[in-house]
Amino acid sequence: MSAWYRLTNTEEIPTPALVLYPDLIRDNIHQMIQIARGPERLRPHLKTHKLGEIVQLQLDAGITKFKCATIAEAEMAATAGAPDVLLAYPMVGPNAARLLELTIRFPGTHFSCVADDASSVLALAAVFQTAGRSIEVLLDVDCGQRRTGVTLGSSWVMDLYGLLASTPGLIAGGLHIYDGHITEPDLNQRTALCEAAFAPIAEFRRDLAAADFPVPRIVAGGTPTFPVHARNEAFECSPGTCVLWDFGYGLRYRDLDFRYSALLLTRVVSKPGANLLCLDLGYKAVASENPAPRVQFLNLPATNAVAHSEEHLVIETNVANDFAVGDCLYGVPRHICPTVALFSEAVVARNGRASTTWRITARERHLTI
Repeated sequence: MSAWYRLTNTEEIPTPALVLYPDLIRDNIHQMIQIARGPERLRPHLKTHKLGEIVQLQLDAGITKFKCATIAEAEMAATAGAPDVLLAYPMVGPNAARLLELTIRFPGTHFSCVADDASSVLALAAVFQTAGRSIEVLLDVDCGQRRTGVTLGSSWVMDLYGLLASTPGLIAGGLHIYDGHITEPDLNQRTALCEAAFAPIAEFRRDLAAADFPVPRIVAGGTPTFPVHARNEAFECSPGTCVLWDFGYGLRYRDLDFRYSALLLTRVVSKPGANLLCLDLGYKAVASENPAPRVQFLNLPATNAVAHSEEHLVIETNVANDFAVGDCLYGVPRHICPTVALFSEAVVARNGRASTTWRITARERHLTI
């Protein structure tokens, strides 16, 4: 019996190629809903896949709220019919006007964004005031990652939320907290760190309520802390990677039961020496911000990366003699999110064959806005 991932028409597929398995993507979406105990608890991140077709699969499963990082991703989601899209990135510079244009162009989608700075908040408000419109803004809170967000404990943080609640053109939308620094493999340790990091959030929310400030929602976490936040019904959960999965998370988070649904198809292009295979899987085809191994092969175990450049990956294996130039390998990337962004389209696998392609629309920074 052939392995689940093998395609019978590889001779038709130029490599390197990103291959998506929609049936497995549906399984992962169903697993997300089970962990969250309902689709209404989910606000999945779109930066992992950047595909309108996957947004449609999530809509079909009852998910209506989404999170993204770029204007292009937001436009892609709205084009696919997403009712609610949060831009979890500071809208500074020209992006404020681009966000306004989004709200005008797609009246059927509710857009929101995050902020952590008073000057940018006022600049955003001015853009929307001029147009006679308003935008919902969530306060971005730093719970330890030190990337974006305010650090709780200072009085000016309450003042900033008050600015969101009182400035014409803005609507206070609640809190956004991403805890990407919490990466412990053990779920109990991850849970303890997560609860400690979020303890000030609960106190801050009580302070906001005491000041009569509205807190419509709290959007929390990513994939690693998804099972922790899913226990708190006050939170909207925003996992992303789990819709496609990768071997980096698969090895680290054994408590999360997701399936690989995105693979890299690559070919042997040369055999430069004993036990060596050269593949057409260079930096341009697999995310390379992590140390080797950057890919694991489902049909070639126990490899060692010897060299990696823009168009080539040389691997060492004691079964190199089993492969000829032109043979295909199926690989799982360590980090799927930036890997997807390296491809302009994905090959779609159904019933053991590559059947069509999906254009990865939102890999671009600009679509039409």
